[in-house]
Parts: sequence; structure tokens; C-alpha cells
Amino acid sequence: MRALPIAVVAAAAALTLTACDSGGDSSSDSGKKASTSSAAASTACKIDQIGIQVGPANAAPAAGDTGNVPVTLTNKGAECTLQGFPAVTVQDGGKSTDVPEEKAPNPPKLTLAKSGTASFTITYVRGTAGDGKSLDATALKISLPGATTAQSFKWSYGPVAGKTGASDPNASVSSFQPAGD
Repeated sequence: MRALPIAVVAAAAALTLTACDSGGDSSSDSGKKASTSSAAASTACKIDQIGIQVGPANAAPAAGDTGNVPVTLTNKGAECTLQGFPAVTVQDGGKSTDVPEEKAPNPPKLTLAKSGTASFTITYVRGTAGDGKSLDATALKISLPGATTAQSFKWSYGPVAGKTGASDPNASVSSFQPAGD
């Protein structure tokens, strides 16, 4: 299966998603890798002022196929900025594995007005459950650049293939992109 370009997936997600909170749980995760942001701490978007909706996804149907999971962020508070990459972790029970950032030069700095939206995409290759080379993911944690707290969501898109093993996911996360009008 051929993956759709991220721009197409992000545009489709922006058109099909509503700006609602998906009810994810907030949790502290201070040991987690977080992307750095050049935005001043006072203007950076905070996870507690952002509504996050995961999906609907272009899920990978079989092992070896590529899937895309769009994530939409809606600002519920005062104007704020996003720059860089979100920190994304997939979890299998007690195991957590960071999803690496895609290689992209100079991610854009986005200013989100109240009710403004942005998106990013998680691209992954589906693995085989129980093969020892794939992460049998059941949950997803998302945090914003520089944050120590995250929101948790259910992962229902199948196992994530590993490049060299379960702790090296064949997946990536894009930078923040503008969404909506």
C-alpha cells in the first residue's frame, strides 16, 4: 500500500475533523523526551489549553503497510505559539517507545488564536503482533514542545513494526502544520 503524502493527509484531516476534545487523559511524564521550542515560555501553547483529537486514521490494514494518523489541536485559551515537533510515545503495557521526528528543516512557527487549529501526522508501518520485532501498541501519549505533561489516547491501529526491533519503531511524527480556515 502506498502512503498518501503528509500534506494530503493533513488537508483531509482538517476538512473531516471537528474541533472537539477527544477526552484524553492528562498525565505527568517528566522523564519523557520533549522537543525544544524557540518560542518564549510565556507564549508557548500549554497542553491544558489545547483540545486534542486523534484520527480518524488511514490505518495500515496489513503487516508491512503504511498508515497515517492525523492529530488535530484546537486552542481553547489565549493566543499561543507552537513550533517544532510534538513529543509522541507509543505504549505496550509497561513499555514506552518514543516516535522519532521526521527529518524536516526549519519547522514553521504557528500562532494559534483562540479556537485556532493546527495538526500533525503520525506515520507508521504496521507490524505483526507477538513477533518480537513489533511493538504491540495499545496507547499513545502526546505532549507539546518543552512540556513535562502529556495526554493519553487509545491506539487502535495495530502493532507498530520495528526497524531493528520493538524499541526502534518504523514510524515518524511530522511538525505542526496550520489546519482549518
